[in-house]
Parts: sequence; structure tokens; C-alpha cells
Amino acid sequence: MSILSELLTSVFQRYAKGNPAAAQTDRTMSVLVADMLSQRSEINGMVTAREILDRFSAMPDDAKRAFFGYLADALDIDADAMAKAVAAFGTSPDVGTYGALQIAAEPPRQELVRRLNQSPGATQALVGMRADLLRLVRRDDPVARIDLDFRHLFASWFNRGFLVLRPVNWDSSARLLEKIIAYEAVHQIRSWDDLRRRIQPEDRRCFGFFHPSMPEEPLIFVEVALTTGIPGNIQALLAEDRAPVSAQDANTAVFYSISNCQAGLAGVSFGNFLIKQVTADLAAELPNLKTFVTLSPVPKLGAWIRQKGLQDAKGENLRQATAAYLIGSKLPCGLPSDPVARFHLSNGAELHAIHLDADLSEKGREQSFGVMVNYLYDRARIAVNHERFANNGTVAAAPALVALTEKAQPKEICVAQSAP
Repeated sequence: MSILSELLTSVFQRYAKGNPAAAQTDRTMSVLVADMLSQRSEINGMVTAREILDRFSAMPDDAKRAFFGYLADALDIDADAMAKAVAAFGTSPDVGTYGALQIAAEPPRQELVRRLNQSPGATQALVGMRADLLRLVRRDDPVARIDLDFRHLFASWFNRGFLVLRPVNWDSSARLLEKIIAYEAVHQIRSWDDLRRRIQPEDRRCFGFFHPSMPEEPLIFVEVALTTGIPGNIQALLAEDRAPVSAQDANTAVFYSISNCQAGLAGVSFGNFLIKQVTADLAAELPNLKTFVTLSPVPKLGAWIRQKGLQDAKGENLRQATAAYLIGSKLPCGLPSDPVARFHLSNGAELHAIHLDADLSEKGREQSFGVMVNYLYDRARIAVNHERFANNGTVAAAPALVALTEKAQPKEICVAQSAP
């Protein structure tokens, strides 16, 4: 935070404390919004912004839906003004007409969100507002178009250049550690002792991305196990009685859990940057690490197998069905059906191995019949794999897995080659 921002925040806090009625007016939300958009005083703007955000937070769901409708209709683009701006730019494409087109093309609600963000703590509140939007407004509702405004602004505010990678360890604040327990989305952390086993031993690491405006709120975090060799069972990897490995003896870094923490940042991707940064940091810290791999769930496999009537598949048949699903099952857009596969393949990883009886938890059996997979991040091939996937939807996979499937089309498969 700049010195000027700190000064303004301090003045705002003193003003609000000395004027408790300032943020407790009888003005309607529409009047508050109009005042916010016309405000020239930064201090008064902060007070109005805080009142809007506090009121929204306290609203019941039906009132929140009405507020989103107001943003969509009352603060929308002026189509006539935009048409005139487009015509003027088409006739004379200069700085003036281009600037006028930019102004006409931006709905006033974007400027409202920017101004709301000047209040202390507003960034987190606005992320929460978008989470409510995604929860309350169906995607086929015309009001849902305002989500594009939030995504546009968040893509800039949460740009990789603003994010800070921090290790999370047993010395981190209790507040932050509680967030790690609460946000773990892949393998539930059942107690403080369970958390300690995941972050305190020398063969365990945890890293998170943070934004300066939300220093105690992780945006995404990854849990890492340092091992000798590539593991194929999550219960063994997390066993209470396992023998820790010396970090200097480990040759493999295993990303076994990646959790997105903020529902309001859905679709604002920075997970790829997290993996790349953590890989680079670990390689610099521990040159003995030669292999970077995941132990990943296959969350949609169970539903796919049941849909295909293959629920009795076992052993090699289950392995073959999994390979067919991960390599050959695609969405209408051509991307892999499995969301975890889409994430890692788009980041340049390659499908490396399939493990049966790898997750024997109730959740693991239900969602994937206990199957888990390794995605290999071969640092020499990440760029090539990413480009092929991005351009052609090519799935990079180990030769043994390609051989397992007969359903995938040749153009969909790229046999992963050893790095030269």
C-alpha cells in the first residue's frame, strides 16, 4: 500500500469513527450508487463505498438478486451512444473517437465497482459479491452478463504481477492455518494434528498465492510431498505412521492437492502460475529433485463409467477405461471432459500413470472407483505440451497409456517422448 493510500485510509477511519451516522443514512441503494458515481471527495467516497458494501452484505438473497438486476438494467451500456461512437470511429479513427468509443463501450457499473474498491477491505468484499452473483443468478439469465464486468476487473486486479507466493508452515498465523483447513477441497484435513502432518515435517511443503489487499486470505494453495519415487496411493502418502524422508534424499516433488479458495474468483485463473512458481522454487532450493508430478483425482470418471455401463470393470479393464476417458472423452469444445485433466494438460503436463486402489476413501471410491493418476511436469517439455494442447487439443500421454486405449482418435493423442 502506498503512503498516500495509507494516509487516506487512516483519515477515513478517523472520520468514520468520529461520525458514526455518516454510514448509517436512510438513502436508498440507488441513491447511494448515484452518489458514489458522482463523488469527487475520496474520503466521502470511502464512506459511501463502505455503506454500499455493508448494506449488500446484510441483504437477504432476494434483495441481492434485485440489486444485481439494478446493476444490469440501470447501469448498462447506452446502446445508442455506443452506436454513434462506433460510427464516428469508423469514419475517423483517431485518438478522440477511439477514446469516446472506449467510454461508450464501458457500462457505468464497472466504474462503480472500481470506486467501491477504494474502501479498506473492499477487494475481499467485492470477491464475496461476485460469489453471491454466481450463486444466485443463473447463467442463462440476462442479468448474468454483469459477471463479465467483474471478471474483466478481477483479471486486472489479480494479475500475476500483483500476487505473492508465500510458504505456509506451522509457524504461520493461526488464522491462516484455519483457512487452510477450511479451504482444503481435495483431501479433507480432519484436525490440527492432521494439518501438522501435512506442513511441519521436512518432506512436506505448502505454498499459497496471496493478494496484497487480502493478506490473510489465500487465493489458491498447493500441498507438496517430497518423496523417493512416484507414489500411487494417497492414503500411504498421508499415513499417520509414515516415516518422513530427508528433504535432501528426496528426488520427487508430488503436488497432491491444489485448492482454489475463493468462489468469487472462479474463472480467474492463476493455478498455472502457482505450479510453475512452486516448481521453480523447489528446484532452486533442492537441486536433488528431478521429478515433478501430481497425484491427482479423476473426479468425473465414476459418472462417465456408470454412463457407459462399465461399472463392473476391474483391473486392467478399469485401467483401460480410465485411459479411454482421459485421452478420448471430450467436451463439445474439444477439451478433455475431466476438469483436473484440463487444468494440468493446459499447463503443459502429460498424463504419466494410472493407479488403481489409489484412493480408498468413500469419496475416492464414489467419484473414481478409487483411481488416481500422475500428471508429469517435465520441465523440458512443458512449453511444447502446452502449445500442442492449446492449438490442437492434443493430449500428451505416456506410451503405455496410449497403448491401453483403442477408442481415442490418433489426432487426439501425443505419445510423450523422453526429454533429449
